[in-house]
Amino acid sequence: MRDWNIREADAADAEALALVGAATFLEAFADVIEGKDIVAHCAKAHSAQVYRDYLATGSIAWLAETALGAPIGYALNSAPDLPGMAVGDRELKRIYVLSRWHGSGLAAALMAQSLQEASDHDRLLLGVYRHNHRARAFYAKHGFVTIAERMFRVGETDHHDLVLARLLTATESTP
Repeated sequence: MRDWNIREADAADAEALALVGAATFLEAFADVIEGKDIVAHCAKAHSAQVYRDYLATGSIAWLAETALGAPIGYALNSAPDLPGMAVGDRELKRIYVLSRWHGSGLAAALMAQSLQEASDHDRLLLGVYRHNHRARAFYAKHGFVTIAERMFRVGETDHHDLVLARLLTATESTP
């Protein structure tokens, strides 16, 4: 039985998106990244204003909620801002699910929303921490392959990320 629902988010959902973004980032990286860097990153990258700005400039988000309306995950597509990007690409900027709902099918449902929204583009790109093996396995299962690397600043520390791509059209032979 599914105990969650997904709907398209709007500016009124910015606080919920920010809450889930910060909570899942902390949950995923508390044992990898210095506490002061996580706090600084979440304050900068997961404020409600950041999400309002994304939504006001053409990004699309889907918010996952419990039957009681509590936010538990989301996905956010945007214009790409990654190494290796090309004209015709779209970026899956964020896809986060609280760990209690891992294995529930929620992440796959959010990915399906992201892929559907990006379907008129050539590729869907995303960035992932190179040592986040669970996420990398999830992305590989959904057809993403590594195309580049990038440095990703969290607080005062740079981390090595991978840039992944999934081909969405049959016009190219490789991602």
